[in-house]
Amino acid sequence: MNTDESKNGLNLCSDSTEQRILVGLSKISLALKSQSWQDAGQQGLSPTQAQILSLLEANGSEGMRLSAVAKGLAVTPATASDAVRVLSEKGLVQKIRSPEDGRAIAITLTPKGKSTAAETSCWSDLFLDAVGELSELEQTVFLRGLIKMILKLQDAGQIPISKMCMTCRFFQANRYPNSDRPHHCNFVDAPFGDRNLHLECPEQIAM
Repeated sequence: MNTDESKNGLNLCSDSTEQRILVGLSKISLALKSQSWQDAGQQGLSPTQAQILSLLEANGSEGMRLSAVAKGLAVTPATASDAVRVLSEKGLVQKIRSPEDGRAIAITLTPKGKSTAAETSCWSDLFLDAVGELSELEQTVFLRGLIKMILKLQDAGQIPISKMCMTCRFFQANRYPNSDRPHHCNFVDAPFGDRNLHLECPEQIAM
């Protein structure tokens, strides 16, 4: 601790840059949570129901088992089951035989559910404008930092697994060094840069 910080009574352990970042993230999280309640309410949904629609939309047409839905939202199977039941009553989801296992049941979006999912997954202009305050370089650095944090929390079992590029078998990191598009996606057979790294990709297949 330097002299100036000692005189001011600052404690680096409790007032570190890391903790300031976490305070900032918590403030953003609070705003996002408030907005999600508002957006879901406008659709006659609870935030959990809206999150299930977004999760199913991101997962693609094959649908998800109830256990996967619960795991993806970090909620209990009972909570997921209740939310899916309400969504089914509203005609937003349906249960079909899983294409991977004919004995299992998969939950998929109905056409009405796809439309509703698209509406609830749109971020408000306020948040888009807030992100827009960052330069392209700042956005790229911020995204890379978020991905590192997410990977660490996933490894610790603190958050659900995301279908991101970094853990996809189609992803080749830094295949083209010294390029503005250093990575390669074997699924689309094309190079891309850090700005295009995905956190939820329906085509992702885990390594």
